[in-house]
Amino acid sequence: MCRFQTAAARILLGLVFFGVVILKLMAILNTPDGYLQYQMTLGQFGLPAVFAPLLILVQFVFGLLLIIGFKTRLSARVLGVLAAFMAVILAQASLDAFFAYMGIAGGMWLLSIYPDTACSLDNRKKISNHHQ
Repeated sequence: MCRFQTAAARILLGLVFFGVVILKLMAILNTPDGYLQYQMTLGQFGLPAVFAPLLILVQFVFGLLLIIGFKTRLSARVLGVLAAFMAVILAQASLDAFFAYMGIAGGMWLLSIYPDTACSLDNRKKISNHHQ
């Protein structure tokens, strides 16, 4: 049962990033100058425009990898660092966001220590290696 709970936690943590970036991409595509507005929003937090594609790419790729359970340890570490970074950046606007992202960072780092969860591609590789 514990492995399924950790799988649910892995998927939900991945959705924090993957889901948000999907919503962000939809907003960018459905709004005239949506990408420019996104860059300007990041600029309000002191982030240069180069962060816009980097944040989208990292959240999309590593969020998806976490959801499917591939390279779980690496994905959780990368997203944990990103969550801590976002906490510090967003603390300027909202202490609620700061604490939420720090909690997410903690969950990610815990997942990076215990990446062995059910329903993951990482485990599928281990099972197929044992049968050979």
